[in-house]
Amino acid sequence: MSRTIRLAGALALATTLAACDSSSGPSQGSAVSLAIATRGTAVAPTAGGPQFSGAPVEYTDGTNTLVINSVEMVVKEVELKRSEFTSSCDSTASDDDCEELESGPYLLDLPLSGGATSVVTVDVLPGTYDEFEFKIHKPSDDAENAAFLAAHPDFEGVSVRVTGTWNGAAFTYETDVSAEQELDLVPPLVVTDVGTSDFTLYIDIATWFRANDNSLIDPSSANKGGQNESVVNSNITSSFDAFEDEDHDGHDDHGED
Repeated sequence: MSRTIRLAGALALATTLAACDSSSGPSQGSAVSLAIATRGTAVAPTAGGPQFSGAPVEYTDGTNTLVINSVEMVVKEVELKRSEFTSSCDSTASDDDCEELESGPYLLDLPLSGGATSVVTVDVLPGTYDEFEFKIHKPSDDAENAAFLAAHPDFEGVSVRVTGTWNGAAFTYETDVSAEQELDLVPPLVVTDVGTSDFTLYIDIATWFRANDNSLIDPSSANKGGQNESVVNSNITSSFDAFEDEDHDGHDDHGED
């Protein structure tokens, strides 16, 4: 069964999601909804910024033109951390410290349209959550990744894949970057015993293929062994944010995006 979270249409998760505290279970009616955005709702584009007509997304620096057609990313161990727990959600955390939204690995097909696209809604225990954690994951040929690679054999050793054109020439960018993301929720996400609390994982893909002077980078030069490999890998791992987003516009409800 395909382990892909498709974001352009209906939710397609391969397994039933549940909170990691299976003994007591969440209170009826308390839930969190996770959405993903790669840009906010449409506004007038700035110079060098993306065009807002939906996918594909086009960027220019006045000399070069980058068009992104698709972005796929492998993630695992997607979790929310309670504010009273001071460490990260690793193997030492108890069920009461963190809520697991999904273990994975799963393949995310990132939305390129404006605004946030809902991924999953999960019942959790009421409380205050101050950190969202997940891992960008490079699948390897082992038991943990066997089911995933059976469905996605071309992602062995690949954590992120981007397709598009660079000055009209087609490219495929791939990386094996692996990184744990621990994103502070400021202010913390408060989950009550009634209703759903909405938050968004924001991935700023506009920064991925940019040099320090803001000029565009040819994605082909950032593939394995390329001169810009480390620059783009660093840009990717620095491009994540998480925040409350009740209206799903891809912007922080508290104005900190």
